[in-house]
Amino acid sequence: MSDWNDKIIVEFRANGGQVGGQFAGAPLLLLHTVGAKSGEPRVHPMMYQTVDGGYAVFASKGGAPTNPDWYHNLLAHPQVRAEIGTDKVELVARVAAGDERDRIWSAQKAAYPGFADYERKTSRQIPVVVLEPAP
Repeated sequence: MSDWNDKIIVEFRANGGQVGGQFAGAPLLLLHTVGAKSGEPRVHPMMYQTVDGGYAVFASKGGAPTNPDWYHNLLAHPQVRAEIGTDKVELVARVAAGDERDRIWSAQKAAYPGFADYERKTSRQIPVVVLEPAP
């Protein structure tokens, strides 16, 4: 997975935030986190959705039975940075719940049906994380 992510990161940075392949035309950002256990910096390419006051990302992990590592990193260290296009923004992560989560998640599945496939593959509720500008 790391080599695959590394290629996407290189392509993203070389093309002002645009990539080809399965992510062509999709809103993609690079999320910078700090490892929950290691304290090491991490970078994760992922699709996002613009929401009021920020961005939403989805801990789908392709429908795996467990949440992705980056989700645990955000819980431990919610201060993050994202590369969106050529911009770098400082953000604070929080997990959406209730109606907010349902509204954002429904919109993501409607826009990108692959997320509905991920949901069908797993018994866990896929977390929706809202990234808001840092104060």
